[in-house]
Formats: sequence, C-alpha cells, structure tokens
Amino acid sequence: MSYREESDALDADILRVIAAWYRTGRALDDDAFDALALRLFDYQFRYNEPYARYCAATGRTPPRSWHDVPPVPAGAFKEAVLATFDSATAALTFETSGTTAARSGRHYFETGALYDAALLAGFDRFMLPDGARLRYFNLVPNPDERSQSSLGYMMRHVGRCRGIGEPEWYLQDDVLAFDEFVAGVESAIAEARPVCIATTAFALMHVLDALDERRKQLPLPAGSRVMETGGFKGRTRVVDRSDLYERTGRAFALPRHAIVAEYGMTELTSQYYDDVLTRGDARSVDARRKHPPPWLRTRVVGADGNTLPNGTVGALVHVDLANRSSCIAIATEDLGVQFDPSDGDAGGLMLIGRERGASLRGCSLDAETLQPR
Repeated sequence: MSYREESDALDADILRVIAAWYRTGRALDDDAFDALALRLFDYQFRYNEPYARYCAATGRTPPRSWHDVPPVPAGAFKEAVLATFDSATAALTFETSGTTAARSGRHYFETGALYDAALLAGFDRFMLPDGARLRYFNLVPNPDERSQSSLGYMMRHVGRCRGIGEPEWYLQDDVLAFDEFVAGVESAIAEARPVCIATTAFALMHVLDALDERRKQLPLPAGSRVMETGGFKGRTRVVDRSDLYERTGRAFALPRHAIVAEYGMTELTSQYYDDVLTRGDARSVDARRKHPPPWLRTRVVGADGNTLPNGTVGALVHVDLANRSSCIAIATEDLGVQFDPSDGDAGGLMLIGRERGASLRGCSLDAETLQPR
C-alpha cells in the first residue's frame, strides 16, 4: 500500500469514529482504541522520521498498547518538523503562542478534514447540546491577522458553520476593542439574540475590569454562554478561576453552568470541555471535570513516565487519534487527576495547573535526536 493509500485509509477510519460518536454517541471500546492507536503509531514510525529517531532513542518500541506509545514532549514541535508528509504542502499550519520560549512550535496538518470534523463534533456535544444558533463574539486572535492561530481558526469555523451571520472579532493586534465589543453585545441584547463569547481568560479579565471601571453590566439574552480557553501562561497576572467565573456571571447575568472551560493545545487536533452544559452541572468551578471525545485519551503519569492510578495527581500525556499526520502521543507539563466513571460520577479529567519551573520533558534529548544526521 502506498503512503497516499495508507493515509487515506486511516483518515477514513478516524472520520468514521468521529461520525459514529457525533450521530449516535457511540464511543470506542478499549480494544478498538488500542488497535487504531497501534496502527497509527506504526504508520508514524515509518513516515515521521524525527519521531522515529526519538522513539528509537527512548528504547520503548514497539509498544504493546496505547499506554506504551512513546509521547513526544510538546516542546519537540519547536525542535523539528513532526510530520509524516512534506510540510510545505500542509493544508493547515498552527503555531504555538511562544510565551514560554523565544521559538514557537508548529503543528502541520496534511488535511483539514480531521481537524474540522473533530472540532465540530466536540463543540456541538459540549458547547451546543441544545442545538442553539448563536452570534459569536470572539476575544481570541482574529485569523485574518494571525492565520496560524488554532483558536482563531477554530472559532471562525464554528461561527460560520453554527452561527448567525459572520463571527465577530474584538481583539485587534492583540488589543481589546472594548467599546466595539460593548456595542456588539448591546445590539444582541436589543435583538434578544443569544450569543457565545469565546475568550481567553486574560481577555475576559480585561473586559470585566473595564466593565467594573464603568460600573456597567451587560445582561445577555437567555441561552447565551461563554467559552473560556485558559491563557494565563506566561502572563504577569493570574486570577483565581472561581473568582473569574463569579465576576463573569454577575457582569453578563449568566448562570454558572453557562460558563464553560475548553482545554486544548496547538499540538493536538481535539479538545476537552467542561461537561456543565450537557449535565446542567452547577458544581463548584474547582471541582469541574473535563471530558474528551472518544478518540482522545489521557494518561496521568509520574516522573518516570508510567501511568499513575486514578485519583493521583501527575503530568498529562494525551493520545489523540486525530493527530494522524503528526504524532498521536504528546507529553505536557500540565498537571491533572483522572477519575473513573461510577455511580453518580461522570468521571473525567480535573486540571490542576502546570509544573512550576520545569523544563519540557526530554527537551535536551529532543534537540539531539530529532534533528537529521
């Protein structure tokens, strides 16, 4: 089988998994996930040369299950072109923010089909369980200004596919256009048109500060919601998320379950979301759990890289089957706890934060092993 035939076959199988979950909620069982993960690893080991060198250096191949697939540190995307194809032909290229290092990482996608399908399936399930048609107000990078922002691409695609009219943007060269944002929201209020505000935590904080300074509130129409995407990494100011959500609820007259946190990475194709809209869950912000689509799984690992028992804090390793043309396993410095579904508990992943002062795992090994010889 040629590279093209093998790639197309993998894409078709992954798209079938996404479509099955989207239509029926059917998830992958452990055996099916394992089989597809090992098939993808074998494919990437043969076609992604820097990744193959890295795997050989770790001495952890061949894997026996998806738990054993060697993860590349997220920082490796700064060190090498991690792709199974010629990156010059990429359909999509997303770039990391570069807030923690001078050099940004790049994630190349051979096709946009997997990204678009995974994005809409997850967004519809967790952000639009009611099928609402909303106006989209974005406090995230405008893709017309920053074409390599995965978050900007994400919200433009969602807004055009699921929204009313064109998505609206209120960051201009990373500067908040506050007056324009207020005017847009007030127009939606006058029309009684519910909205979705997609925002980084940092931009949301600035909006709330500006509203407080003006002693102003913007009570959104019923059915509105906020999607908060994180974003304090590398910033000089950090606020407590519980406080941020409480202020957001007051400023926009939103119930707690209408404020949803999304968790994603440039190095991944798929996203995690709070399940508060799907469950009508009003649990405290600190106790919220993130849930992935079934083609994305996470291991919580210790310093030795081995999987820790559920309920134990450790670093996160994500295995995303939609990362067909890059690397399916990514090691992060994000800390979290995994929970098993049980009676009265939906399971999920609780994010704790990031390891303080830690360098990306394997970074020195990356630079040495990922480069061609």
